[in-house]
Amino acid sequence: MNDDMELIRGSGNVWRDFNYPDADIRQAKSIIAARIIGILDEKKLTTRKAEKETGYAAADFSRIRNADFGRFTLDRLIRILHSLDQKLEVTVTIQSQPSKEHILAIPN
Repeated sequence: MNDDMELIRGSGNVWRDFNYPDADIRQAKSIIAARIIGILDEKKLTTRKAEKETGYAAADFSRIRNADFGRFTLDRLIRILHSLDQKLEVTVTIQSQPSKEHILAIPN
């Protein structure tokens, strides 16, 4: 075992840990998409069956399964979740951002 490895505790938001400017939106999209995938798996829905049940394109469900969220706004993912008979409760907490001196920088 190699003992020269350093462990760093993450913030709980991998996007924030890697200094993405839109980390909170990416995290929210990821959480909702994971729930959509969970529902598809629970109901044993293929992308084609999900299309028929919800009216959203099979390609949308394929993109969600592949974590390709570029074409999705947060509200669109929420509407897709609702089309799968799911309710969503959102709680928003607003905090001041820490100064950039305190943000972990990962060298390239």
